[in-house]
Amino acid sequence: MKHSKISAKKLVLLAMLAAVAYMIVALIRIPVVLFLSYEPKDVVVTVGGFLLGPMASFLVSLVVSLVEMVTISSTGPIGGLMNLLSTCAFACTASFVYKKRHTMTGAVLGLGMGTVMMISVMLLWNYLITPIYQGVPRDVVAAMLPTVFLPFNLVKGGMNMAATLLLYKPVVTALRK
Repeated sequence: MKHSKISAKKLVLLAMLAAVAYMIVALIRIPVVLFLSYEPKDVVVTVGGFLLGPMASFLVSLVVSLVEMVTISSTGPIGGLMNLLSTCAFACTASFVYKKRHTMTGAVLGLGMGTVMMISVMLLWNYLITPIYQGVPRDVVAAMLPTVFLPFNLVKGGMNMAATLLLYKPVVTALRK
């Protein structure tokens, strides 16, 4: 089995990305509908994944979700799990595709696939978890899937995709200096 060591430079970059993503969650939380809010932290997590690969996206997402859960979250462990699932579905998918096709087309394709994956994962998990979390009947949640959860995640994915495409190149240029 091959063991890989993480360099001090990569560890510092991962920590920095996690800190920036957490600060964004703490400072920019836009309530949308019900308990759903938009935080642009997925952009930071995805940029990290574009730089260092999908495992970096997972690690940053895990750290941010855990720290958020025990500090500023009002949704506790269920919200932490849902944040982790949503961010990983988007950022890890986008990073994986971009790692395979390291071009602008690969980035757009990865971000599009990340959006589709996030929507799919969150529709499933909202269907499973929201009745328990909110104490509402499953048929009520099922009716909310196309009217609340799908549009929310579609807009969230689109915003994350656009912001990642706008910020990736300037961030990489700044980090190289």
